[in-house]
Amino acid sequence: MKVYFSGISGTGIGPLAEFAQDAGFEVFGSDLQRGAISPELESRNIEVSYGPQDGSFFQKKLNEGGIDWFVYTSALPKDHAELTLAQNLGIKCTKRDEFIAEIIRQKNLKMLAVAGTHGKTTTTSILIWTMLQLNIPVSYLVGSTLGWAKSGIFDEKSEYFVYEADEYDKNFLAYHPYISAITTVDYDHPDIYPTREDYNAAFEKFENQSENVVKNTTVDSRITLVGELRRQDASVALEVLKQITGLGDDIIIHEINRFPGVGRRFEKIADCAYSDYGHHPEEIKATVKMALELKERENYEGLAVIYQPHQNTRQHKIKELYKDAFIGVDKLFWLPTYLTREDPNLPIISPREFFGYIDNPTVAVEAEANDTLAATVRELIEKKWLVVLITAGPADTWFRNIFKN
Repeated sequence: MKVYFSGISGTGIGPLAEFAQDAGFEVFGSDLQRGAISPELESRNIEVSYGPQDGSFFQKKLNEGGIDWFVYTSALPKDHAELTLAQNLGIKCTKRDEFIAEIIRQKNLKMLAVAGTHGKTTTTSILIWTMLQLNIPVSYLVGSTLGWAKSGIFDEKSEYFVYEADEYDKNFLAYHPYISAITTVDYDHPDIYPTREDYNAAFEKFENQSENVVKNTTVDSRITLVGELRRQDASVALEVLKQITGLGDDIIIHEINRFPGVGRRFEKIADCAYSDYGHHPEEIKATVKMALELKERENYEGLAVIYQPHQNTRQHKIKELYKDAFIGVDKLFWLPTYLTREDPNLPIISPREFFGYIDNPTVAVEAEANDTLAATVRELIEKKWLVVLITAGPADTWFRNIFKN
């Protein structure tokens, strides 16, 4: 089967393309520009067209042998040239959920799904890491780069498929997992779920579709990873691993405590510098707590946070929740909101407006991801400050560039 992936270099679709290639599908695709998964795609010789997605590459692949399935990211507009062309030609067009469900059915895999507002990527990655260290064959998809393994792999020897089950666009409701691990549930994605009740109802339905559910696990004191939330995520993973392996706690915990981390989840970029994907106040609180724990362990002189909010529509729903999100931070640099999938009728909230919603506004300043802020970052690091960027947007690239060369 020939499968075309639109948006192939992102962390949502890219790992799926890798997984599909391992499973025996012929894969190729397009994206506007190189993304986080591009190096992995290139290492697998997956053909990708970068640039305007005007349908020309799509037509080229049609002429070369056809396309059986068109898989696209949720970010694709309804009038996208490739999507429109595929639909007009009668090609099967779906988002990732239906395609994944078909592979699970074909390969007779048991899904170990990780869901929740926060902690999905970390918990999924801990499961993958530990199973690999214990030599348990595993197929998996995770929405990030890992560093120590590919982001998506199908192993023909595997019984289990570990999956980061995203609630956005109700993606996770396409599945009936063998085990569902639920991390934390806080209201998010108001563009999909108009009310908190809608959001909670989706998680309840997901749990009801699962054969087994693991959640609200007490943190195991034997887990020594940095950060309370990371230890919580690891404890959820531990309960899942105990159910499927039958191994003793000590053997599993030994490998969990060796977990090297995952891209964009409190990821060390350089000495004194970390980047985190957080874009919800609860995630920010957890990241700040992790940073404060590290500050104390390593005797840093201060903690500076650079924050780029994600999606103005989301900010209008959650702005009051920032109240205590940055407690303990010594300097807070607040960037303009990264705008995606916006409601044009909503005014853009400025950084200064946000300061009225936090308990410690005196530590906050408006900033831009530019050379001036980069120079400030370097000065703070020279003084042995811990600097943490929190963003789900393009500020991550700017931050990494500070430390190149």
